[in-house]
Amino acid sequence: MNKYNKANETLTNRYGKDTYFSLSTICENHVHIRIVNGYYENGCIYVITSALSNKMKQIEANPNVALSCGIPFQGYLNARGNGENLGHVLDEKNEHLTTKLRGIFSGWIKEVNENDENICILCIRLTDASYVGNEKEEFVGYKIDFVNMAAE
Repeated sequence: MNKYNKANETLTNRYGKDTYFSLSTICENHVHIRIVNGYYENGCIYVITSALSNKMKQIEANPNVALSCGIPFQGYLNARGNGENLGHVLDEKNEHLTTKLRGIFSGWIKEVNENDENICILCIRLTDASYVGNEKEEFVGYKIDFVNMAAE
């Protein structure tokens, strides 16, 4: 298995479930940080949110975002990427993804009114990341280039 695939597997094991991420956006030269529930899969972080939220307005104006997540004694991720509104959760094109996210976010998704026309899926396509953590009692560290599918 090449290093990129190993790094992707590690991220999937750590963040391929309901995970708290710090999401940073930029608006008028100010950084805005908030906690979101996200799910990692193949170089993307998925979030269910409102299109009317400040984060979505800021991403619409500037799609460049940063994410971080630290799980003590497990791993720390710092990443950058581009945010994109995939549309309403009940949109036919999102059916497969919404079904998957309902299962992943089952602890709280019942609180979301999916019939609200503003509830959408935010996809953050990662461009690069660094990860350090413990993997089977062994320290691992990766610098990941998602654009070129490379890692060191």
